[in-house]
Amino acid sequence: MLPLRLRNTLSALLFSAGALAAAPSHALDDVTVALAIPAAVHDGAPYAAAEALGLFKEAGLSVKTVVFQGAGPLLPQVAGKRVTFGYPTSEPVISTYIQGKDALPLKYVYNGVPATTMEFAVLADSPIKTLADLKGKKIGVGALTWGTIPGGRAALRTAGLTPGQDVSFVAVGALGAGFQALRNGTVDALNFNSSWHDQLEFSGTKIRRIAYPQVFQETAGNGFIAHVDTLKEQPDLIRRFGRAYTQAQVVCETNPAFCVRAFWQQNPSTRPDGDEAKALADAVELLSRRLKRVLYTPDGQRRVPGEYKLDAIQRGIQAMADAGEYPHANVPLDQIFTNDFVPAFSDFDRDALVARARAAK
Repeated sequence: MLPLRLRNTLSALLFSAGALAAAPSHALDDVTVALAIPAAVHDGAPYAAAEALGLFKEAGLSVKTVVFQGAGPLLPQVAGKRVTFGYPTSEPVISTYIQGKDALPLKYVYNGVPATTMEFAVLADSPIKTLADLKGKKIGVGALTWGTIPGGRAALRTAGLTPGQDVSFVAVGALGAGFQALRNGTVDALNFNSSWHDQLEFSGTKIRRIAYPQVFQETAGNGFIAHVDTLKEQPDLIRRFGRAYTQAQVVCETNPAFCVRAFWQQNPSTRPDGDEAKALADAVELLSRRLKRVLYTPDGQRRVPGEYKLDAIQRGIQAMADAGEYPHANVPLDQIFTNDFVPAFSDFDRDALVARARAAK
C-alpha cells in the first residue's frame, strides 16, 4: 500500500491530467455559414451529424448556419466578412465576371454539389413531357433572387424557348409552399432541386421530371465560398472546416438514420407528424439519394470531395453562352474556383470514421 499522502498526490495529478485532456487546447473558432435556402434533412443532416458526433468541435470549430433569400443577398454578406462562408450556386459569381462588373473578393473553396441537382417537375398527369412543352407555361421557383434561375433559363433556351416571353418564372416559396402551388395549378411546373422533388413524391404527389440537357449535368452547383482574405490569412480554417464537413458526409452515407435523427433533434420543427417509422424511412432514402448524387459520378465512381472540374464548368459556361444566357464564355475560372485545399478535405482515417459512424446512435 502507498502512503496516504502519496496516494492523495497521485489522485490529484490524475484528476488534473483528466481535466486537461477533456478541456479544449484553445477556444473554438466561430464559423458562420450563409445558406441561400433553408436547410432540409437531405442537405442539413451533415451539419447536424458533425455537431452531434463532435466533428466540428474536434476540428476546433463552432459552426452555425444562417439563411438568406437567395444568392443575391447572400454574397454581400461574405464579401463584407459578416459571415465566414457562403453556400450559393456558382452562376451569380460567374455572371459577375461575364457582365464586366467589379468582381467580388470571393472564391469557391469546396465543391459541395459537383453535379447539377436542378430539374423541372410537373404533375404526372400533365401533358408537359419535354422542355419545349413548357411554352406558354408558368414555372415556380422559391424566389426570383435564386442563383439557379440563369441555368434554368439556359436549359429552356436550348429547347427554343425565350424566358419572359414564351415562359415565365413565378416566385412560389420553398418546399411546401411551392408544392402546393403546383398541386393547385398556380404554376404548371417547378424548378427545384431533385431532393425537393423527392420530398414532393414522398408526400404522395406523383410527378414527372424533366432533366436539363446533358451539357449542364456536371457543372458546379452549390459550393462553399470565402473571402479571398480568408484564403490568405486563415487557410487552416478552410482545411479544418472542409475536412469536418467531408467527414460528416461519410458519417451520413454510413449511418443515415443517425444523421436524420440528429437533424430532427437540432431542428424539431422539421420532424414530420404521423407515422414516425415511415417518416424516418423516407428521410433516410431522401438523404441517401442526395449523397449518392453528390459523392459519386453517374457511373458509380467516387468523387474527390470538394474538387472542382474546371473543364466541365467551362463546357457548361459555353453552353450558357450558346443559349444566349451569357454574351460570351471568356471567364477566368482560376479566379473563381480553387482546388488548393482539396487534399486536406480527405486527410483522415476513413475506416476509423466509418466504424465510429456505425456505432453512433
